[in-house]
Amino acid sequence: MPTLVLASQSPARLTTLRSAGVEPVVIVSGVDESRLDGLPPRELALGIAEMKCATVASRDDLPEGAVVLGCDSVLELEGKPLGKPGTAREAVERWQAMRGRSGVLVTGHALTDTASGATVSRTAATTVHFAPISDDEITAYVATGEPLHVAGAFTIDGLGGPFVASIEGDHHNVVGLSLPLVRVMLAELGHEWTDLWTSH
Repeated sequence: MPTLVLASQSPARLTTLRSAGVEPVVIVSGVDESRLDGLPPRELALGIAEMKCATVASRDDLPEGAVVLGCDSVLELEGKPLGKPGTAREAVERWQAMRGRSGVLVTGHALTDTASGATVSRTAATTVHFAPISDDEITAYVATGEPLHVAGAFTIDGLGGPFVASIEGDHHNVVGLSLPLVRVMLAELGHEWTDLWTSH
């Protein structure tokens, strides 16, 4: 049975995997994401995911036969990639621009089988329709601190959920990891998703 290693410090990604029956080993990559600044949204998300995956997969202290998963998410709005806002002011400005509009949450996924050295990488995209929320709601939401720590300055599974009117696509991808896509990628590497379940 392969061990899944999650090359991400995202609590939401860890929770998503646990909810789906997988208990990964978490190893944070520590890569410098700014090295890829300037790339278009999909290339940026995929490039950072591949960097995270490759950095962790090259370690010599991994469990035997580990499969390493790197992910990165960005919100594409008007063709520009939006990651985590740096300040509360930036988060407020983001929401003022996003409210009542739609963006595309893009998540890059990179998966490496350390036993064979094979790697596959893909992106998943989900359209997010934001509610036309008020300035007071934006101020209150940003004051919680949550938007400062997530791509696109919003969550769908936390305090930001009521401000997302609807989505088109995979809900899990908005959280930061597309479970259906990871299942397909695992199959390309010769593994069954169900083999990762902690208990059978």
